[in-house]
Amino acid sequence: MPSGGKSDMERIGLFSEMSYVTIGDKYESRYMRHFNEAASKNRQMLSEGSKTLSALQAGYFDPRFKRIFEGEAYSNPVQLRRRYRLAESKKNLGKAFLPSNGDKLPCGLGSYYGTIGGPVSYFSAQLKARERYVPPGKNFYTSPGKKGTGYGYANLTIGEQYPHEADGYELEKIIARKAREEHKRLVKGGPFKTNMYPLEYFDMNPYFNDKPLPPVKKPPPEKQIAPPFKPSSPAKKYLGKGEEVDGNEYVGEELRGPKK
Repeated sequence: MPSGGKSDMERIGLFSEMSYVTIGDKYESRYMRHFNEAASKNRQMLSEGSKTLSALQAGYFDPRFKRIFEGEAYSNPVQLRRRYRLAESKKNLGKAFLPSNGDKLPCGLGSYYGTIGGPVSYFSAQLKARERYVPPGKNFYTSPGKKGTGYGYANLTIGEQYPHEADGYELEKIIARKAREEHKRLVKGGPFKTNMYPLEYFDMNPYFNDKPLPPVKKPPPEKQIAPPFKPSSPAKKYLGKGEEVDGNEYVGEELRGPKK
């Protein structure tokens, strides 16, 4: 009984409450456990084993094979077709028609060879009988026809002859001259000439200008550039002790003779 609080009997009605983690049994490894221990004790029920698929009755649970449409009416389509042909053949009055000879092939277009009825008169190309053609009569004449075509001859047409009218040799020039004279007569004065600007609008010289030209600008005098300074001779280069100048040995501030 705990020191404080209710006892197990008062809480859940038991003498002691079991642990929720384990019931107190020992741990046994899964390798040491027995699998299907009851299969190795006492007598066991053994079956015949699995059966493979086959057409024998041993592969089914029933002792004999049961048909789906067992007990229904059976019809043979071959027998039904034979009975139908026999019933139709009884309707024939005689034997089948067989021609004395085989089919005749045509021997050309428009030929009736091999046909049953022969030629048809309505399809004939012969023309129907017609009445004799009587041409219409000629027109009557009041006077016999005159010879010639009529060109250059007078009084050969039905109507009156056209009167002769002379045609001028230069008729077009005469008409144009009369029209020009009539135009000059209608003109009141000569061509319009203005006296306010006697010069022509366009001059023969395209560079002509009546405005005075501005004074000619004189160019500024050119500034002469003096020649650059050029020394008479270049500067002497300082030489160290023991060096040569034009084949002579230089020692300090003295210049000796040629080097031996």
